[in-house]
Amino acid sequence: MRKQKILIVEDDKAIVTGLNDLLESEGYRTLIAYNGKTALEYYKKNKPDLILLDIMIPEKSGYEVCKEVRRSDHHTPIIMLTAKSQEVDKVVGLELGADDYVVKPFGVQELLARIRACLRRTVSEHTANQSGLITFGDVEINPKTLSGRKGSKEFPVTQREVDLLQYFLAHEGEVIDRLTLLDTVWGLSYGGTTRTLDQHIAKLRQKIEDDAGKPRFILTVHTVGYKFCGKP
Repeated sequence: MRKQKILIVEDDKAIVTGLNDLLESEGYRTLIAYNGKTALEYYKKNKPDLILLDIMIPEKSGYEVCKEVRRSDHHTPIIMLTAKSQEVDKVVGLELGADDYVVKPFGVQELLARIRACLRRTVSEHTANQSGLITFGDVEINPKTLSGRKGSKEFPVTQREVDLLQYFLAHEGEVIDRLTLLDTVWGLSYGGTTRTLDQHIAKLRQKIEDDAGKPRFILTVHTVGYKFCGKP
């Protein structure tokens, strides 16, 4: 069985050594880049299965690397590694196309769970039958091309957004709590903040709603979670 390749992009050699030893012990192949320029070169040459990407790196920041990768690749999972805890930094990373973020210092088991979840989603994307279009209201989403249309407006979608919409459609009209969505769509028992989910929902609303501030498809249920109404 082919070993999955993980590109580690981090300029702290002590952290790199720890991550490299951990991932190799779990059966992954690793590539190591200490700056953003090298990271992009390794990405283009080696096509890793997942990228662990520190934000504060030399030459090109993690944000720049993420943006460059996402210009042509909406599939390869990117997990941001950051020492910053401010929500604005996490939002920026998610808006640029990162799949998840882990704040340093992080637990080994938490990081491994995030990696496994992202890789499982990637495998499912290639093996599951997702040829059918997602349609509701004036919105049409193509899971195979990760593209969407609302009226005459076209936009890209991420695999995570497709997963969210597919789950919402399967449970249309039901109130779904945040932890259920995180456990199901993220693929792990998420013990941290639910802001990750809320940020993804906010970004998705900007694409599919007439007015993201007054949504008619993805409704917030106060203190609980969300409800999807495909036919408001």
